[in-house]
Amino acid sequence: MSQMRALVVDDEPDLRELLDITLSRMGLDVDTAEDLASARRCLADRSDYALCLTDMRLPDGNGLTLIKEINRDHEQIPVAMITAFGKVEDAVTALKYGAFDFVSKPVDLEVLRNLVRTALKLRQDDAEKAAAEPAATVGKAPATEKPAAPEVLDDDEKSLLLQRLIGRSEAIKRVRQTIVKLARSQAPVFISGDSGTGKELAARLIHDLGPRSEEPFIAVNCGAIPSELMESEFFGHIKGSFTGADADKEGLFQAAQGGTLFLDEVADLPLPMQVKLLRVIQEKTVRPIGGRQELKIDVRILSASHKPLKPLVEDGSFRNDLYYRLNVIELHMPCLAERRGDIALLAGHFLDSIGEQWGEPPRTLGEDAIEALRQHNYSGNVRELVNILQRAVTLCEGDVITRDDLSLDQDAIPADGGIAERPEDRSLDDYIEDVERRILENALREARYNKTEAARQLGITFRSLRYKLKKYGID
Repeated sequence: MSQMRALVVDDEPDLRELLDITLSRMGLDVDTAEDLASARRCLADRSDYALCLTDMRLPDGNGLTLIKEINRDHEQIPVAMITAFGKVEDAVTALKYGAFDFVSKPVDLEVLRNLVRTALKLRQDDAEKAAAEPAATVGKAPATEKPAAPEVLDDDEKSLLLQRLIGRSEAIKRVRQTIVKLARSQAPVFISGDSGTGKELAARLIHDLGPRSEEPFIAVNCGAIPSELMESEFFGHIKGSFTGADADKEGLFQAAQGGTLFLDEVADLPLPMQVKLLRVIQEKTVRPIGGRQELKIDVRILSASHKPLKPLVEDGSFRNDLYYRLNVIELHMPCLAERRGDIALLAGHFLDSIGEQWGEPPRTLGEDAIEALRQHNYSGNVRELVNILQRAVTLCEGDVITRDDLSLDQDAIPADGGIAERPEDRSLDDYIEDVERRILENALREARYNKTEAARQLGITFRSLRYKLKKYGID
């Protein structure tokens, strides 16, 4: 069996030689090229390269040109960019052009080996899963540096994973198609969308369908970590580094080593932490609190927020440079209003799950209930739909859930913000207070009970919000 082959494109002879030696020791045959023209000749002669490494600046052009050409003509070849130290913009641009990853000069060999292993997993042919023993394991590679045989998903397994993202609407079909593409890349992805639209599910699918699927997936809600504990949570600490540090603690980046770190509600990161996160992403190292040495990390970063980041960049509450490092590619998760045709399918699936989890008899939805769910104004999207169905299963006395079992009227606030007709037996003051109470409760749910954020969304001061919450006894 012939060995896998890599293409290295760089105009520096010493770097070409270093990369050639390193990849050869990993069991790869290597072709080298010093410019675009010779790289194109190599690609014309063979199209089965396991990966390509190309410098950004070449004597006769730009490495970005080669990335575009490979993605157009040889999309099965993973290509990574070699960038000058500190050229963050070059790395981001390369990822947007289709590079699956990048490595900075001077090349760190451990980082390079991790990159190569990921590329080999990407390159493995799905159709050969049964015999998935990569050719790179034969020949001159030392035992400690043989790339591990990747666990490659076949099309049926990919389909099963994607079925976790339920729906037949065009909006959700586009999301599934995009996730398949994003899974092949190592580029940072920012997942946008309202609360409850399934942003963490999308992140898990990107991880599970990609080459890091056998490694950890660590999810963290950035808004749920107290600011004084944030650095320790992310980077870890050494025993005795501060009062209460009675043992070494592994940080989230170390826990996610080799896998994926999902930063949910990344917009809630305070500015000092944004600076530290940016450095970790750029340098691919972390230093635990109290530690003397930098620890190398190999982690893919996925992030999400229900808040649009661009306005936060413009008002100075989110760093511009971090925004462009996290938002290399954006995946938007549609709200239920954009996929109402999926509501009946979603509801049926969740009813089955609730029945299994609670040991309840199977329930079905009556036609009036299905229509009510389709017409409902969902502020919490899929998460709210699940809550409605859980309540309905509790209240339902038969096998068929009716409109009344859904109890939607107690949640309903008109989508246009208007006031529904007042019941005759209530005073106007009571009715207005009831509406205000519901608006406050909805705002708190939307803000995940972050009072500062709820006040901002409502356009009132924090003091005013606190007064109103006390007035209505809302905790």
